[in-house]
Amino acid sequence: MTRTRRLLTGLITLVALIAATATTTGTARAEPGDTVRIMPLGDSITDGLNVPGGYRIDLWQKFVAGGHRVDFVGSLSNGPSSLGDRDHEGHSGWTISQIDSNVVNWLRTHDPDTILLHIGTNDMYRENPGGAPSRLSALIDRITAQSPDAELFVATIVPLSFADSAVRAYNAAIPGIVRSKADAGKRVHLVDMYSALTTADLADGVHPNARGYGKMATAWYDALLSVPGSTGRGPDPLPGRTGTSPGVLERSA
Repeated sequence: MTRTRRLLTGLITLVALIAATATTTGTARAEPGDTVRIMPLGDSITDGLNVPGGYRIDLWQKFVAGGHRVDFVGSLSNGPSSLGDRDHEGHSGWTISQIDSNVVNWLRTHDPDTILLHIGTNDMYRENPGGAPSRLSALIDRITAQSPDAELFVATIVPLSFADSAVRAYNAAIPGIVRSKADAGKRVHLVDMYSALTTADLADGVHPNARGYGKMATAWYDALLSVPGSTGRGPDPLPGRTGTSPGVLERSA
């Protein structure tokens, strides 16, 4: 073999080794089809009032630590540098009806695989609290009609320091709503967010403080782990998670 051919062969080998190293080291990037698109959907609690980024900060870090390949999606974006993906659909001050009026366009645009819905807080003191369950049911129907293959996680809302009776009445209706949708074959799951927090976890009587948002992140993460495919590749689902009906999750204390 001539010296020129030996040099050329060595160069080709070096390039191949560099390419192989680039694909096996560094940050965990998803291959096509591996990344799960997650839409955080709701009001200012999803946006993260008081703590920009809200529960999304700790939730993102849990995904990274767990080796999950996720992409937060939505038309809005905010949060600190520790939040690796800042996209979301948390619209401050919005009610169930306002989300309902816009959600189809967001779903068409961002095509989420998983949706985290926490909505109804503003309804408790702005728009007929007694009608909130029926409005939530209609919103769930709209979401599942537009995105039937997406996993929809519906949370009970966190406590309010000044409207606990209204919150309790609304939250009490949500498990039955979710159960009826799941029994109809829809990919809908309940997350008990109300029990995860207390009023001591609120910064202003409405929005969680950093500790409260951390508790929300844990509740979301545990619920997602219990539904295979909702977070893509990563740890196996948590053991011992059972529901009283398909799609209805029981959250341990």
